[in-house]
Amino acid sequence: MKFKTNGVCASEINFEVEEKDGKKIVTDVKFTGGCNGNLQGISKLVKGMPVDEVIEKLQGLQCGYKSTSCPDQLAEALKQLS
Repeated sequence: MKFKTNGVCASEINFEVEEKDGKKIVTDVKFTGGCNGNLQGISKLVKGMPVDEVIEKLQGLQCGYKSTSCPDQLAEALKQLS
């Protein structure tokens, strides 16, 4: 799925989710733009995690003076699946 971000340096998040044993699991995340190293790290950390856990951990995070962040935008993208 593609998600156009708002208010952050990354312009887009591409992600895949699969259902396993009745849970939605993040199987892949790729950010376009943003802080490449940090976003690669986030992508690897959330891979294999249930969607609800990723949302819980990342929603509400801010980047500097901004009211959102790339991780928060990923949480927003995943919330649209519900």
